Amino acid sequence: MKRRSLLAIAGVTVPRRARAAWPAERPIEIIIPFPPGGGVDQMGRLVGLHLPRHLPGARCVAVNRPGAGGQIGFETLFNAAADGYTIGAATNTAMHAIAIERRPRYRPDEFTLLANIVDDPGGFWVRPDSPFRTLDDIRLAARGRPGEIGVGTAGIGSDDHMLLLAFEAAAGVTLLHVPYAGTAPVQRDVLAGTLPIGGFNGSEALTLLRNGRIRGVAQGGAERWAPIDAIPTFREGGFEVLGGSARGIAAPPGLHPEVTLQFELAFTAMLASPDFLRDAEMLSLPMRPLVGRAYRQMMAEDYAALQRLWQRRPWRE
Repeated sequence: MKRRSLLAIAGVTVPRRARAAWPAERPIEIIIPFPPGGGVDQMGRLVGLHLPRHLPGARCVAVNRPGAGGQIGFETLFNAAADGYTIGAATNTAMHAIAIERRPRYRPDEFTLLANIVDDPGGFWVRPDSPFRTLDDIRLAARGRPGEIGVGTAGIGSDDHMLLLAFEAAAGVTLLHVPYAGTAPVQRDVLAGTLPIGGFNGSEALTLLRNGRIRGVAQGGAERWAPIDAIPTFREGGFEVLGGSARGIAAPPGLHPEVTLQFELAFTAMLASPDFLRDAEMLSLPMRPLVGRAYRQMMAEDYAALQRLWQRRPWRE
């Protein structure tokens, strides 16, 4: 069915001028709350390349607004005009964790959530010669040496840190959290043998795994991600633990329903496009396409789960 017919069925109308002007009037800015080169940046720029092909008249430009673990970019997006010309990358863990531990100038449940693109499972990674082959090996060792076995993460409040806390709670043990400024130094110290366990995402582990430089103990998805399907999930290891980084696209609060619907239709088409899927595979992006209501439900469940975790294990250190 044609786009206009779908809008009519939905019973959504706006003034004629808005229909005529948007989105051709000026470029749509995509706010990326993290520095260039990372997973969120890759996802945001891929959207900027492909979305205009499914949103007639649109042009997109990606703008990095890093700082404070993503807070600056999230605040920029939240407080932008809700006119359809500003959208941005939204991540489940960072965006939610910041709002739980402090009071930023945004409220996660008020963003206009458009579509999830990626769900990059977290995981525990070790050197090939590590004695830790299973999660039970880690649990038993931690019982004998509580607070001594180091697990490196990309920082306090990161999705890697949340995965560590969830495992500690499920296993009834205490490990030693070693926060770093990003994933690269975590990988460096795991490879050097000075850090027993690294906590980072599956896409970040992929090259090292293929080269035989690290071994995976467990991955944090609900099911195994195909490129690393030899590695069991935490659930398969006997621990009710999920963790990773869901990365999607949101708009400011109060986006008009017709504009929201047009974005959702465009994202639905983009996420099914062979060209988009080919480019996502080339970037080793773990896809989890969710549009509209399904995305909002996933984010609400994640926010609630992190709030419960905060009540049990506040993560300020």
